[in-house]
Amino acid sequence: MPELPEVETVRRGLQPAMEGQRFLEVEVRRGDLRWPLPKDFARRLAGATVTGIGRRAKYLLVDLSTGDVLIMHLGMSGSFHVFQGNDKQLGRYRHAREKHMAGKHLAHDHVVFHMSSGTRVTFNDPRRFGSMKLVARERLDDEPLLQGLGPEPLGNAFDAAMLAQACKGKKTSLKAALLDQRVVAGLGNIYVCEALHRARLSPKRLAATIAGRNGAPNERAERLVEAIKAVLNAAIKDGGSSLRDHRLTDGDLGMFQHSFRVYDREGEKCRTSGCTGTVKRIVQNGRSTFYCPVCQK
Repeated sequence: MPELPEVETVRRGLQPAMEGQRFLEVEVRRGDLRWPLPKDFARRLAGATVTGIGRRAKYLLVDLSTGDVLIMHLGMSGSFHVFQGNDKQLGRYRHAREKHMAGKHLAHDHVVFHMSSGTRVTFNDPRRFGSMKLVARERLDDEPLLQGLGPEPLGNAFDAAMLAQACKGKKTSLKAALLDQRVVAGLGNIYVCEALHRARLSPKRLAATIAGRNGAPNERAERLVEAIKAVLNAAIKDGGSSLRDHRLTDGDLGMFQHSFRVYDREGEKCRTSGCTGTVKRIVQNGRSTFYCPVCQK
């Protein structure tokens, strides 16, 4: 599933294509994504202007001139693609779009936004775990999808003190705590593994050990917050990680997978300078965890 860097990369790709533009037409080619789209979905969007595109955790938030907010989630395999005029989609890598040039559409292009600039934005989702929902702006704070989310890890408010308080007394593993969206929003399996390696902390360590009894942060919490911010910023700079489905909006691949230190590198030499360890894979709560048992304690 796309994590925060992939979603942020998509947001930045959609921004110049959609912000300030009106929806001339919205094609709903399949209305049953993760859950059914509203029956009046296309009608409510038609004629509306996109006034801004934001992100909360792994959700895209599209502000509209009508007072509604379009909440979108990529799910497991969702991706957006931006086309101009004659279906031109340029990038370092070409994402095959067979039959598009003949005026047909791929079977998994479920929603198509026709913008006033002449740009066409398609949402492609083979597994249909993605979602779209329209919510009135004044009701956004009460939206169940967004309620209970923890702090944004790249926000100024997220620091060692905040993370330590969230982990105080927790008897779960440190990895499980970081995957809990109530503790910190937007992190997933890839970037938790990578951040823990940078911080030299074992994924098996108890979450409570990054805080004192009073919830004050210790040196581990400081290292971990620094590592989380560093790995997320590096991944965003590289356009996220393309393992299976993630593509940039122009068809390019994300490049951060080439910078993984531990994720999906089982049996390879640890990349920590001076470390003699080998990357190991274990299973925690049904998820693969990659780490170095020598330098991560």
